[in-house]
Amino acid sequence: MKKIKFMLMAAVALFTATTFVACNDDDDNKASNNYTVYQQAVNNTVKSQKKNNKAILLVAFGSTWQQAYDAFDATVEAYKAQFPNYDVYLSFSSAICINRAAAGENVKPRNFYAPPFWLNAFAQDGVKYSEIVIQSLQVIPGEEYTRVINYIKDFANNANGDIDDAYLSKVTLKLGVPLLQDAETDVKNVAQALDAIYKKQAQDGVVAFMGHGNPDSYDTYKANIRYTQLEHAMQKINPNYYVGTVDMMGNFKTHVLARMKAAGIKSGKVYCHPLMSIAGDHAHNDMAGDDNENGRPNAEGEVEDTSWKCYFSAQGYTCNDETQIVKGLLELPGVREIWINHTKDAMNSDPLDYYHSKNPE
Repeated sequence: MKKIKFMLMAAVALFTATTFVACNDDDDNKASNNYTVYQQAVNNTVKSQKKNNKAILLVAFGSTWQQAYDAFDATVEAYKAQFPNYDVYLSFSSAICINRAAAGENVKPRNFYAPPFWLNAFAQDGVKYSEIVIQSLQVIPGEEYTRVINYIKDFANNANGDIDDAYLSKVTLKLGVPLLQDAETDVKNVAQALDAIYKKQAQDGVVAFMGHGNPDSYDTYKANIRYTQLEHAMQKINPNYYVGTVDMMGNFKTHVLARMKAAGIKSGKVYCHPLMSIAGDHAHNDMAGDDNENGRPNAEGEVEDTSWKCYFSAQGYTCNDETQIVKGLLELPGVREIWINHTKDAMNSDPLDYYHSKNPE
């Protein structure tokens, strides 16, 4: 599974290079034409849907699973209900998710667009929102959150030189932070929200949350620590809560198992739950899938190509289809409310210092 993930990362890099750094005039013209088509499509959507003078742009990494699309759609509707004076839009930051969604991988084809297209559309003549709130739907303030900040910086600085500078000098930009932005308040609130939902499961066995995490070289702002902090906060409520990842060094499923055994938990039920905004490929395959090579741990301590379900089952625990809770965090209203509260905080804050005030210290 990790091999596939790195292949996808390479594919993203290749897509980016071939799309934006053309090798010849034909490629350059094709990329330019695609950009124009995409921008026009988003421009038309915004013009047709504009009802208010303020907008919220939700920024997700993306997915190609219908369950994830349903979660995103429900989130958009929840935002519309909470903020009736704002127009609400959804964007994907992952080029590969955008392309695969358009191609109809796993689901009916659907068009999503990257944040810059939406921000540019918000600034077009006939729209020109007076306030734009960009809400990160990331879980931790890591690598993907950095991309969100950079989108805003490029927009505010008119990086392409195609936005009215007079408009940019007047528009109010605000940024809603990720779910676990704050090491104290957010971690505590998420721990309490999850316990309110899964208290019974934690009394019946282990509840193991699977986050994404980043390899050390991609651990922007050292945000991986939020997973460890969340586990500590949840174990203060009930010691049967654990938090591991698919990509954080020293916190794979093998390390979760070691911590369980050190705590004397050598048998019983293991409920698995994705600690991700949506239930997509990682949740359905890396966590609840049937991959079961049961090989030895690699040099990083991870057993590759074996799902969490199969791994814990092979270790003698009751971990099967019935103990897989395949729900993304956006599907949990109590957790989604924390993102919404971040949006409210952004709205009530001063105009955005879009770099310094939102980078974790």
